[in-house]
Amino acid sequence: MKKVVYSKAANKALTRLPTNERKRVIAKVEQYAADPASLAGNVKKLQGRAGYRLRVGDWRVIFDEDDSVIDIEAIASRGSIY
Repeated sequence: MKKVVYSKAANKALTRLPTNERKRVIAKVEQYAADPASLAGNVKKLQGRAGYRLRVGDWRVIFDEDDSVIDIEAIASRGSIY
């Protein structure tokens, strides 16, 4: 399992989400950290910049990863993240 590290902006965005959405986003990030193949259809490499995006309903999680760490950079709604 990879270690998940949230940026200051990502933590702030999480606190502003409704409780049920926050739990859902955190659960999906942890699921991806434990088994990346389980969410392969919801993760895509970003074009025009470094990193990946994880789709969680109408929310998007922008992250970068290496061998042992997933750095969560931003969390926002689908229309405002790109």
